[in-house]
Amino acid sequence: MTVRPYRPTDHREGRHLWAELAEERARQYPLSAADGGGETARGAGFEEYLARIDLAGVWVAEDDDEGVVGLAGLVLREDAGEIWPIVVSEKWRGLGIGTALVDEVVEVARRRQMRALSVSPAVRDTAAMHCLHRAGFTAVASVELSLDLGRRQRDWHDGLELTDLPFRY
Repeated sequence: MTVRPYRPTDHREGRHLWAELAEERARQYPLSAADGGGETARGAGFEEYLARIDLAGVWVAEDDDEGVVGLAGLVLREDAGEIWPIVVSEKWRGLGIGTALVDEVVEVARRRQMRALSVSPAVRDTAAMHCLHRAGFTAVASVELSLDLGRRQRDWHDGLELTDLPFRY
């Protein structure tokens, strides 16, 4: 397994991973904006992502036989950075690929002398939460809260508490 910078020849595989990330998010949070449209529609945001002016770099995890099986990006936030996205193809999860991608982005952020690095995994993505915690992401810097306004409510889970307040996730 090799972690290396993204190349234009990785586009097809990168777009597929982007679609896989959108599908995973739709499974975790039914009725999310990622729902609907199949792989083609879900992968459509990849080109827009690559064109962002605040994108500092994208790295891929490549298997000699299978090709690109993971992808991570570094987005600039003034003198800090954000890892976004980070995705590993489903059949390759649990093998340390996400950790290798995170380690690469952390090293790049250090070389660029960024003051901080953040990442925003889905709360329901427990594997990502464990991976990121092991990588040193143990401080909660911000929380994104959601209020359903539509007629159909998402299927939220109970059991999360922050600052002595109950939240659903």
